[in-house]
Amino acid sequence: MAANPHFSKSILHMKKNIVLILLIFANVILINFSVKAQYKVHADGNLFIIGGGNRSTELMENLIHTANLRNYDFIAILPMASAQPDSAFLNTKSEFNNLCDNQVVNFGHFRTYDPMWLDSLGTAKLIYIPGGDQNRFMDSVKNTPVYDAIRRAFKNGSTIAGTSAGAAVMCKYMITGNELRGDSTYRATFRQLLNQNIEFSQGLGLIDSVIIDQHFIKRSRYNRLLSALNAHPDFECIGIDESTAVMIHQNVVKVLGDGQVVKISNPVNLSVTDKGLIKFQDVQMSIFTDGDSFYLHPNGFN
Repeated sequence: MAANPHFSKSILHMKKNIVLILLIFANVILINFSVKAQYKVHADGNLFIIGGGNRSTELMENLIHTANLRNYDFIAILPMASAQPDSAFLNTKSEFNNLCDNQVVNFGHFRTYDPMWLDSLGTAKLIYIPGGDQNRFMDSVKNTPVYDAIRRAFKNGSTIAGTSAGAAVMCKYMITGNELRGDSTYRATFRQLLNQNIEFSQGLGLIDSVIIDQHFIKRSRYNRLLSALNAHPDFECIGIDESTAVMIHQNVVKVLGDGQVVKISNPVNLSVTDKGLIKFQDVQMSIFTDGDSFYLHPNGFN
């Protein structure tokens, strides 16, 4: 029997369409994988970053909801930023005990790194870092197994939360609060916009290409955050006010709480004068409030 030419053409056309669809599908997968690989957060966990100040019941309930705690899960507290870590733990424990029945454990007392102790920290569903001095906290954990355990927990899906100093430590580049030029007396914000005036130190590195500043509106820290942007112009710089938090999962940021979150990025024609003054012609700036969401993009800009 002779082959039907119309039928053969139809089969050939169908095969071409299938091949085309498969190629498109493969390209979509490749693009999505490529974009995901560039996102700043390469982990399954959440960051819950509070700008300091008072924390409302609603805000802390949002934290507990984000952590998705089961009845047998415990909350690990790392109070090493505080000059009085035992008091910081007890105050934090009381705050959580008013909201949930989960066990709250002080992980601030460590002299030897017991494998079982480190394993418990690395599997905690919620790790919380109270305020104090971010430099004190990082001095106690960097280059230690504790640092690795926090990062391991985050990578495996835990929620890492912190307030004030506990917010500053989340980034790869942590603002220490110190000015490097002129009078070194500590102030709530910087007095000048000078090149190479802001000091960074190693943070936990849970998020890349983002710099966090806390108590932002309350202490008017625009000069400090603009100095950070000058130092890292490809980064997104985020200022979180008191009683306010950002919840970050992968590249999605959600704002929660009573105050505002300021994001600045993408300075245009950034340069420095002979006297070291910073200048640029334009910058992207956004202000967000409770319920707003935005994205952290691979190139650092919205």
